[in-house]
Amino acid sequence: MPPDPHGSAAISSSIERSSGEDADRLTQIATAAKRHWGYPDAWMRSWQPALTITPAEIARHPTYHLRQDGRILGFFLLQLEGDQARLEHCWILPEAMGLGFGRALFARAEGVARESGANKISIVSDPHAEGFYLRMGARSCGQEPSSVDGVPRFLPRLEKLL
Repeated sequence: MPPDPHGSAAISSSIERSSGEDADRLTQIATAAKRHWGYPDAWMRSWQPALTITPAEIARHPTYHLRQDGRILGFFLLQLEGDQARLEHCWILPEAMGLGFGRALFARAEGVARESGANKISIVSDPHAEGFYLRMGARSCGQEPSSVDGVPRFLPRLEKLL
């Protein structure tokens, strides 16, 4: 069943807890989603360690993926510390963007954070994803300096109160 036009994910999709066996697939999704924005190959190579999801990270942090028709289309990874949650990863395959899957994953991330006692989710976003997080109800709270190959950049910092 396709997603409905109002942006909610298809009924045939499910969000499941990830295991270490999913690490390679999640890494592929993060890399494909980042590459979708047309970044230079040199930048992509420099970001590969940050885009690599390991079985140890999955074991240590709540990590969930969205599956539709047997295929993993996206995932998130939360870092929890006391009453704070940090959305460390939230990626959707480019061909699944704009269909409501990101919204479904973010809603699940909010639920997991809330159930864990967090009162806020912090996000340091790729600039191309900032609009998505603002639509999800996050608010801008500054920028984080970053540079790649000597090119200065600023990443949006956002937070969503739970």
